[in-house]
Amino acid sequence: MSGTEKTKAHVEQATGKAKEMLGRAVGNERLAAEGRREQAKGDARQAKEDVKDSFRH
Repeated sequence: MSGTEKTKAHVEQATGKAKEMLGRAVGNERLAAEGRREQAKGDARQAKEDVKDSFRH
């Protein structure tokens, strides 16, 4: 996996998790949903890179 893309995926996942937890803590469903969406985006980026890596080896 490309180092840059790997880092972006992890940052998106961590940021999304933090937003989701904060949204739940303060009762803001919109913020929690945004966090879940960011996590999914990070998961998709990571999956894409994993597929690319599987073809390289």
